[in-house]
Order: sequence, then C-alpha cells, then structure tokens
Amino acid sequence: MAEKFVFDIAESLLKKLTSYAYQEVSRAYGVYEDLQRIKDTLTIVKCLLLDAEEKKNQQYALHEWQRQIQYICSDAEYVLEEFELQDKRKQVVKASRSTSMKVRHFFSTSNPLAFRIKMAHQIKDIRDRLDKVSTDGTKFGLTTINVESRLVVQRREMTYPDVDASSVIGRESDKEEIIKLLMQPHPQGNGDGDKSLCVIPIVGIGGLGKTTLAKFVFNDKRMDQIFQLKMWVCVSNDFDIRKIIIKTINSATDSIFSSASAPTSGLIHQENINNLDIVQVVSRLRQKNSGQKFLLVLDDVWNEDRANWIELKDLIKVGAPGSKTMVTTRNNSMASMMGNVPPYVLEGLSPKSCLSLFVKWAFKDGQEEKHPNLVEIGEEIVKKCQGVPLAVRTLGSSLFSNFDLSKWEFVRDSEIWNLKQKKDDILPALKLSYDQMPFYLRQCFAYFSLQPKDYTFLCDDITSLWISLGLVQSLNGRENLESIAREYIDELHSRSFLQDVNDFGSFCVFKVHDLIHDLALYVSREDFVAVDSHTRNIPQQVRNISIVENDSLDNDLFPKSRSVRSILFPVLGVGLESESVLDIWVSRYKYLRYLDLSDSSFETLPSSIAKLEHLRFLDLSCNEKIKRLPNSISKLLNLQALLLNGCMELEIFPKGLGNMISLRQLYITTKQFVLSENEFARLNHLRTLGFYYCYNLKFLFKWDQLPSLESFSVVSCDTNVEDEKSTS
Repeated sequence: MAEKFVFDIAESLLKKLTSYAYQEVSRAYGVYEDLQRIKDTLTIVKCLLLDAEEKKNQQYALHEWQRQIQYICSDAEYVLEEFELQDKRKQVVKASRSTSMKVRHFFSTSNPLAFRIKMAHQIKDIRDRLDKVSTDGTKFGLTTINVESRLVVQRREMTYPDVDASSVIGRESDKEEIIKLLMQPHPQGNGDGDKSLCVIPIVGIGGLGKTTLAKFVFNDKRMDQIFQLKMWVCVSNDFDIRKIIIKTINSATDSIFSSASAPTSGLIHQENINNLDIVQVVSRLRQKNSGQKFLLVLDDVWNEDRANWIELKDLIKVGAPGSKTMVTTRNNSMASMMGNVPPYVLEGLSPKSCLSLFVKWAFKDGQEEKHPNLVEIGEEIVKKCQGVPLAVRTLGSSLFSNFDLSKWEFVRDSEIWNLKQKKDDILPALKLSYDQMPFYLRQCFAYFSLQPKDYTFLCDDITSLWISLGLVQSLNGRENLESIAREYIDELHSRSFLQDVNDFGSFCVFKVHDLIHDLALYVSREDFVAVDSHTRNIPQQVRNISIVENDSLDNDLFPKSRSVRSILFPVLGVGLESESVLDIWVSRYKYLRYLDLSDSSFETLPSSIAKLEHLRFLDLSCNEKIKRLPNSISKLLNLQALLLNGCMELEIFPKGLGNMISLRQLYITTKQFVLSENEFARLNHLRTLGFYYCYNLKFLFKWDQLPSLESFSVVSCDTNVEDEKSTS
C-alpha cells in the first residue's frame, strides 16, 4: 500500500507549501521562488503517483521510485521546519536579551548569511531530486492524472438483486426485522412534510452482508404482495442523479418483464433512454412509477452531500402512498441523513452461524463429516472473523477441498492481513472504505496499527499523536487543533471504523474492530511496526514504532534510519528500562516528533535529548525512578507537550522552562518547582497545565499572561501558588 501512503505524504507537504505561514517565512528568507518550483514539480509527481497506484502488477523499480518520493517529501518537510525553528531561536534570544547573556549563548544562532547559504543548498538538493523522480516517472510509462477529476478509489463491482435464499445463513431474524419496518405505516412527523417516501437505511462495516440482507428481503414473496413495483439500483461511488434515475427506470422495466406472462413479455419494447437529458429521464420515471406503490433499493451508497440526496429524493417520490426506499451504506452519518426512521445497524453473525458459513465455503457437501479435526480448527479460525461473513467466506474459500492439516493450522495461526487476498476478499472489500476517505483521514487511520488488537483508545492519546506528527492542520491558522482532531474521531466513527465509543465529557474512549485493525496493518505495512517478542526485523524505511512487550527491546533490532518519526509504548505497564537503548534512539532518530516513554524506569534522561529539535511530544509520565532532567531539555523549542505526571522521585524541575515557547500541554509531578512570573509570561501558548503530588510548589503568575490557558489543575500539592486575579 506504499503508493497510497506516498500520495498522502505528498498531498500533506503540498498543503504546507501553500499555507500562508510558510509562504511568509519563505519570503523572509528569500527562498520563495525556490519553494514554489518545488511545489509545482511536486504537483506533477503527485499526479504521476495516481497512475502508479493503478498499475496492477508493479515492478520493483517502480516501488523504489515511490519510496524515493517519500524520502524527498520528508526531507523537504524538515527543511520547512528548520526555517520555523530558526525563527523560534530568534524569539527566545530576543525575549532574553534584557535578562540573561547565558540564555543567549545557550541558544546561540548561526550567522544569518551562513544559515541562508546552508538552506539554499538543501533546497537546491531537494529541487534536483524532485526533478529527477518526475523525469523517471515518465520512463515507467506513467502519465499525469488530474486529481480533481478522478477519485483514487478501488471500484466495487455492480450488485444485482438475485439471491439464493438457501445460501443465506444466520440472517433470518434480520430479514424479519426489515420486513416488519417495510410493512409498517409511513412514520409521521419526519420534519419536512414529506409523507410519500419512507427511507430505511441498513448500516454497518464492509463485509457484514448488508447487500445480501437487502437481496434476502427484496426477494421475499411478501414483497410482491405489498409492492406493485420493485426496483434495485447499485449506486456505489458515483452519485450521479441522472444515472441513478436511468438505472431506476431500467430496473422498473425489468420488474415489469418479470411480472408479465411469458407470451406478453416478448412483445414489450424496452426504450433506450441513455441519450435522454435529465428532464426527459425524470419524465419517463414519472410515467413508470406514478400511482404505483414501489420498493426501491439503493445499494452501496457513498454520497455525503445532503443537497444531492434531497434533490434525488424529490425526483423519485412519485409513487403511491406506502412506497418505500431501502438504502445500504457503511456510513452512520449518511444513514441518518437519508433515513426518516432510525438506521438498522447490522451486527455480526453468531459463532454458530459463522461456523456453518465457513463449512459451506471450505467443504463440498458432506465432506466435513470425514474431517472432524479440520472442523475443530475451523471453529478457531472463525473466531478471528469477529462475525463478519465476508471474512468467514474469505478464509473458508482459501481452504476449499484442501485437507492438509499444516495449511489449516497456518491460516489459524496467521493474521488475516498476512494472508493472500483476492480482489473480492475481506481486506480489499474493507479497503474500499479506506480509499473513499479524504487523505487526512487515511493518514490518521493507519496509526491504529501501532496498538494491539482489542486496545482501548483514549481520544486524547491518539489525537496528540496525530497533532505531533503534523497530520492535523488548521485551514486558517486560528482553529483549535484538538477540536479538529476530535472531528476526525467523529468522522471515523460515522464511517463505521470505530466501535464502543463512549464520551465522558472530559475524555472519550473507543475501540476498533479486529478486522479494521487488520485493515490498518494491511495499508500501513513497512511504515509502521508494532514490536513484540516475535519481531525479528524492522524495515529500514520504518517511520513509526510501537513497543508492546517489555522483553522485545534489542539494540540490534532498531535500524539506523533518518525516517523514524514516532516511538511509543502504548500498553499500560510496558516501558523502557535501558538507558543505553534510549541513547541509541536519541543519536539515531534526530527527526523524532513523538516520543512516548510512559511507564519507563530509567533514572536519567540524557542531555543529548536537545538534539531532537523536531520533537513535539515527550511523555515521561509514571516513571518512578527518574530523579533529574537535564537543563538542555529547554532547548526543545518545538516541544508542544511535556508529560511528567507520576514521576514521584523527580527532585527538581530544570531551569529554562520559559524558553519552551511552543508548549501547549504541561503535566508535572516533582519535589520542587519554582518558576518566576517572567518565565510564565513566555508560555503564552500553554492550553493545559496540571500539577500532581508536588512538594514545595512555588510560582507567581497573572491569568492574563496565559491567554490560551483552558485547563488548570493542582492536585494533592504542597502549594504556594499566587495569581493576581484570584488574590485580589
């Protein structure tokens, strides 16, 4: 899935290059024209990437070409950040001129002319490399594809209404519930005065069998008694109103054919309406449906534009009272938008039904009776399918008429994402949903692969990771990044990617379905690695590493790489013990943005931590052995979050906190904390400040010195906190 990932990285870099802030910085340093050339070439390369993604059998060289683009984009991003960092150094030095020469020496800036020359060389290098990959792209026979006019998605095959009822397993009760809804009188008071069209949405993740259920209902004999006309339209990705109406008319005609007697049906002429304009096709639809009570199924709807839906609904509500429309979709918000009854949320199959379905796909009739040992393994295999019929079918089909015990054990013991996938199998089916997401959500989604299955996510944890890695961006520079990231969570939930979402106000938690976790692993591949005791190799190009077991840390395991951007310990109680491993990470991964060392037990943070100039997030919480932090930590001018809560042995907080001018979040546990009013005044970006179990806590500040502060906590502290507003 590297091609999709590289496309998203290029898209993210282009967003930054076109932002107002970066354009102003580039003008200030006289490199505006150079960065514009990079932007123009990158736009062409991005269009070539679209063509590369559509190549079914990629050459190794083409894969390497994509990897080179990823490296160039990363290096370009670091160059942009270097300009930002230089500006921050100047701010700190300027603010400290009246107070301390030591601080100015501490943050000695390079000669402005030397800095410009160095950056000009780096920009030229990126420009030359980008020009080369653009030229190389044409050598692979790639052509530019217009991004705006073409969705980069994998198309789903068109569906049809026919189904063999005997092949549908475990959905009888769901069918009866839907039929009950179809037989009920039209709901009253739906808000828009529309009483002629009832819309019943069926919603659930890909592979659950929404289309199969709709077919099951559609072909039930009771539907022929209730509705004079039945129509089936597969909408899929292209919500083109004219095309949908044409499909509806053709389906209505097919319905007439099927209901007509044999001698008559041969005399009915089906009009070719494909060349008619929208006015003419709407007229034909009214002729077909007027006065008839109909059932219309709109299968596999992806449209999120409410205006489009309202327009279509107004055009198709031409039947008799009691007409019904049934919609299948993966998107909860879309189901709520389209339906005027509560969505029918389709659940997974029962374990018993899953096993029956698996046996049907893995054996010929009666074969399973001869192989009880394989059926027993099959019971274990279907557990990993989590009730999703398509996953059951995928694994059952892969074992059809194969009685090799080792093959069955291999499937049982392997992760689904590691098994070979055909076009219509579960992960390609789920990937349709992934492909449909905007690029910013695709980037964020992949980070679910860093946690183990059945992990309970804290919204704040995952959104902090996204923000630190630059995946969350404000369009106008003034929007709250945390609020935008929370909107991402809500959108992923609405698209059925999250489950068990609980919002407690101050925090929220959620989980992801095991198959959705498999999808995250499937799309992330070499760029993300969750390290456990079974990990024997970490790819050289890895960008994000999580450690999920304490006994999985081997110095030789971690590659020498410029690409690593995040390291985290997501599992409670799993942390870093070895200071030597930490020293290696700091020396090797100078472009780290996110470092979560929570629940660790090392005693000293190396002074070399200051080399991580790009670091945005540093979590040292719940380390009960660490006693001191180096003063050099205050050189981390890009640091946005510093978490030290639960560090019960931390003796004193280092000097220079006021220099960390990007800090937005600060949690502290320490035996001594003293901070002057002047230093506090320089933390004017701070949004969250918390002190927990601190001794000898002394600081003075005025509330108006922290204009961005939204949350302030002092818990179980020996305090001497003074603020002008509260004491006056």
